[in-house]
Formats: sequence, C-alpha cells, structure tokens
Amino acid sequence: MNPLESRRTALILVDLMPRIIALDTAPLTGAAVVERSVELAAATRAAGGLVVNVRVERPGVEVQPEGSGFAAEVVPQAGDLEIVKRTIGAFGRTPLDSELQSRGIANVAVAGIATNFGVESTGRAASDLGYETFFITDAMTGLDGSAHDFAVSYVFSRIGEVCTTTEYLNALKE
Repeated sequence: MNPLESRRTALILVDLMPRIIALDTAPLTGAAVVERSVELAAATRAAGGLVVNVRVERPGVEVQPEGSGFAAEVVPQAGDLEIVKRTIGAFGRTPLDSELQSRGIANVAVAGIATNFGVESTGRAASDLGYETFFITDAMTGLDGSAHDFAVSYVFSRIGEVCTTTEYLNALKE
C-alpha cells in the first residue's frame, strides 16, 4: 500500500451502534470491529486525518430503536464529522461528499458493519465520486460470512484497494 497523505484522508466508520454491534456477524464479532475501529480512529486523528462517524436512522420513525446512538467507544470526538444516514450508504442524501470536498479529502478508508450493506454501498459511492477508496477488511464484518467474503474477494478490489488495519496504519505513518 502506498503512503497516504494523512491530511487528505478520511476514515469512515459505518454503523458502529450498539444495536448493530450486537447482531450475529461473521467472520468477526461486532466487538472485534469496534476494537479495531478505535485503533484506526486514534491513528487517523493523530496523523491529521478526518474520522467520519456514520450511523443510520430509520426514516419516518419518531423514536429510533434502542441502541441507535454511537457505541461508547466510538462516540465522535472534537474534529470528527458525524453523518446520520437514512439509506444504506453514507453518501446518499447526506452532506458527506460536500463535507469531504470542503476539507480537501482525496482518500477514503471504510470500515464498519455490515460489509455487504453499509460498508460496500459507502465504498461504491466514494469510488464513483472519485475518491481513492480503501477497504480495511479486518475492521469490518458482515451479517453473513459468505457475503462478507464475496465482497472482500470479488467486489472491493474492483472499486478500490483492499488492505488490513496494519497496512493502513503503516501507510499513515509514512
């Protein structure tokens, strides 16, 4: 993985909410994804990059289900961007693209839950919008192991670069 210009890099963490983290996921547990996401976010902030925390709200519902806020470990910090989506991906009908453009972001790294829903949809849109897109595959998990594996092995390499947490962290340091 080539070095990343950290100040032009955004880490997008998708749907790290208690009710999503608690789902039966594969190949990783939601807790494992949160643990890696905390490490990724800290390193991204320390390198001068942007952390984007994304959560979903059900449209047309007055009260969201229990556990719809961010998990305590990934609550947005000062300087982070919070996006509330009402679609599968983080770009659809949100200000995410304009916020990233206004900050000069060129690279988007995506992690979270679920691989073949919010993560994939967000990554596809990022790629379509011209961002250099990275999928941190050991910091995401799916609702089904085979669907996760298909996205990682077949889809992601066609629309971006597949990497691990270690590869991303090393690219930020260079």
